[in-house]
Amino acid sequence: MTFFTLELSSSNTYPQHLKPSSSEFIQMPSTIARSLTEFLAQPNIETSPAWEFINGVACQKIMPTLFHSRLQRNLVNWINQNTDCYEAIQELRCIIAPISPVPDIAVIALDRLPETDGPFEAAPDWVIEIRSPDQSILDLQNKILHCLNNGTQLAWLIDIHRQQIWVWQTEELPIVYANNDILPVLNRLPNINAAEIIALTHRR
Repeated sequence: MTFFTLELSSSNTYPQHLKPSSSEFIQMPSTIARSLTEFLAQPNIETSPAWEFINGVACQKIMPTLFHSRLQRNLVNWINQNTDCYEAIQELRCIIAPISPVPDIAVIALDRLPETDGPFEAAPDWVIEIRSPDQSILDLQNKILHCLNNGTQLAWLIDIHRQQIWVWQTEELPIVYANNDILPVLNRLPNINAAEIIALTHRR
């Protein structure tokens, strides 16, 4: 595992082996919205892929690739099969004012889940994001940090291309896990390493 310091700003610098290419900062279609309330009232925000409201901008998520979709499905199944304390949910809209993210996977304690249908109006206990090839690492980090600042205990950012997983616990700096590094998980889940997570991209 690798420890390093990140400056989370538009002038962010990366270790050389993590430095994104210019193509990694391609912006998805977006529109300025005046408020979170106005955004949530729009009729098309749940179209696939879903729209998020981040820093006053409505931006549509990137359509997942084959490996992204497999990993998302298989990881949700692995978590739900190994715990009776939490539920892992794909693409659940969260409202964490003043933003509304839609994490690839939100893991939430069962006693926090509402009885009524609709968005989850709080930060998940565990946020998992899977980076698409043309997706900005900085944008994902900023979204994760907002969740951590509002109660998220654990966050993973999975980079399939680099076969690495960036992990935040509370508001600490991220640690990069790879290969046989054992990953932090929530209580009562079995140990799993980074290579086993990446291998889920090939499980049919």
